[in-house]
This record gives sequence, structure tokens and C-alpha cells, in this order.
Amino acid sequence: MERTFAIIKPDAVANGHTGKIIDAILGNGFRIAGMKMKQLSEREAQAFYAVHKERAFFGGLIKFMTEGPAVVMVLEAPDAILKWRELMGATNPDKAAEGTIRKRFAQNIERNCAHGSDAPETAAIEIPFFFSAAELL
Repeated sequence: MERTFAIIKPDAVANGHTGKIIDAILGNGFRIAGMKMKQLSEREAQAFYAVHKERAFFGGLIKFMTEGPAVVMVLEAPDAILKWRELMGATNPDKAAEGTIRKRFAQNIERNCAHGSDAPETAAIEIPFFFSAAELL
């Protein structure tokens, strides 16, 4: 069993897609080990996305991720990282496969409705950023 970190981003929450995305998660065999709605502060968003600090899109990303509440989750399944990334679809929804979360709910490449850890090492950093061990079931 593997764990991964996931975010339903502010655009999807604001557009009322949270329930549909959670349904897709559960319908694809994931167990939700932890979940909470959170309004990220600018400081939290900057720390979480620090890996992108030098990229041109960093400022816009921080503004987007702090514009409204997001839902942060820890998902559990065999091969959870790969499985969640496949269910999300390509970052650019125009290139995402039919039926994927981003194809169904993302507005564009910047407002792409979901985030997921890209490797076990990333998940090991991202999960404790938002969840203590006591919060995970």
C-alpha cells in the first residue's frame, strides 16, 4: 500500500467540483487517509511551491493557490502515486485523456484543478507539510 498527497485546487472548489472529484477518487479504489479544507496563506503557498520559486509562473501560482479554499488529502492505494497521476491526467487539460479529472474539470494549464505528488520522495515531503501523523487514519 502506498500513500500520495493530493490537492483539489481553489478553482475546482469554487466551481463546485469537490464532490465529483472525491467520487472519482473513491470510485477508482483509493482510500482517503486524511482530508481537510484549507485556505492557504501566502507564506504556506510559497513554502509548499518553493521548488518553483525561480520560475516565471511562481507569482501567479501563489496568487491562484491563495485565492480560495483548497481540499488537501492523503490518498492510499497500491501504486497510489502513479494511479493518482493517471486519474488526474496531463497538466494541460487540452492534452489530458478523456475521463480524467483535469479533462473534466480543469479550466486551463494554470488553473488545472488538482495536484499530486510525482514521486515517493515528494509525497514524503508534501504529506507532513499539511498533516501530522495523528491526523492520518
